[in-house]
Amino acid sequence: MKKNIIILLVITMASFSVYAQTSVTGSPSEGQANESMALITFNKLVHDYGTITKDADGNCEFTFTNTGKEPLILSKVNTTCGCTVPEWPKEPILPGKTGTIKVNYTKTNIIGNISKQVTVISNAKNGNIVLSLKGVVVEK
Repeated sequence: MKKNIIILLVITMASFSVYAQTSVTGSPSEGQANESMALITFNKLVHDYGTITKDADGNCEFTFTNTGKEPLILSKVNTTCGCTVPEWPKEPILPGKTGTIKVNYTKTNIIGNISKQVTVISNAKNGNIVLSLKGVVVEK
C-alpha cells in the first residue's frame, strides 16, 4: 500500500513539474504592442536638499514626460514612510505631455540625514521607477 502511494506521489509531482516548465513565447503582435506603450522619463531621479536648516521647507517636485505612444497612468506612488507625502496626477498623461509629482518631506524639524525613496507605479513600459530624496537637516 505504501509503495502504491509513493508511486502515485512521484507521478503527481512529475506531472506538475512538466506543466510548470512549459514556456510561453510572445507573438510578433505582442512585441509591436510593447513598442507602443507609455514610457515615463523623469527630469531627475534624485532630489538633493543639500544642507537645510531645521524647519525648512520640505517640498520638492519631480517632473516627468510621457515619451511613449500611449497614455501614461500613474496608478500609485508609494513612499518609504509617512514622513514623505506624495501628490501625483490621477488623470492619464497623453504622449508628449508632462506631469509633476510633488513630494513633501515633513520631518525637517528633526536634525540629521534625509534618505527617503518614492516608488512610482504606472503602466509605463519601463516599469516602476524609484525616486530618491537626500540631504541633511542642521540646527539653525
